[in-house]
Amino acid sequence: MGFLDPLTHPLWKGELASGRADPHWAAAVGQRLLSIHAGTAGKEKVACAFATDAGFYAIRLEPYLIAAARRNPDLTLPLEALARETAATKRALVHGDVSPKNILLGPKGPVFLDAECAWYGDPAFDLAFCLNHLLLKCLLVPRAAGDLLSSFDRFGESYLERVRWEPRAAIERRASRLLPGLLLARIDGKSPVDYVTEEEDKARVRRVARALLQKPPGRLVEIRDAFAAEIGR
Repeated sequence: MGFLDPLTHPLWKGELASGRADPHWAAAVGQRLLSIHAGTAGKEKVACAFATDAGFYAIRLEPYLIAAARRNPDLTLPLEALARETAATKRALVHGDVSPKNILLGPKGPVFLDAECAWYGDPAFDLAFCLNHLLLKCLLVPRAAGDLLSSFDRFGESYLERVRWEPRAAIERRASRLLPGLLLARIDGKSPVDYVTEEEDKARVRRVARALLQKPPGRLVEIRDAFAAEIGR
């Protein structure tokens, strides 16, 4: 493994937490993620090498969606359905932890770290997982909410416009259905984000997530607009 100097490879999490939410970097991350998915889509050898279904369920689907269902029993049906559908969808190599804490912004583009969750499955999970962080960061750095929402848009569009292994509408629909579940999971699951601590902010996330789980969206912009309206943007 090579050493990447933090002076030339800052952590995206640190940049966002400091209010430096550059939509151009979000687009670059979306493109880099797309390249991983596009390069492995439909590859049988990759699917065999990363048939890690049990591990992915244990460290992603159960602690997030299933755990959130236990805290919100009236949403058990949609949350368990999301877990089943995600587990059953096999399209490409999934990183599993595409979070700003695992992305360096280097001179040659984003560098992804920590792929211990890697799994051959639904690339919509990676898309929704990262977009989730851009929404939640609006509560950590309210002054940067406008740039964070723009980053959400740029990330999603830079990824979706290059999808070729399946119809764009299909993967966007799965990501849009999954994202509200992940939003709720980062408040009521086993791995809540450590920066959403105020009960009012938790209630905001729950309101958006619950409404979208009860009436699933088909496009990412619907989630972005619902969250923006909740935080007054």
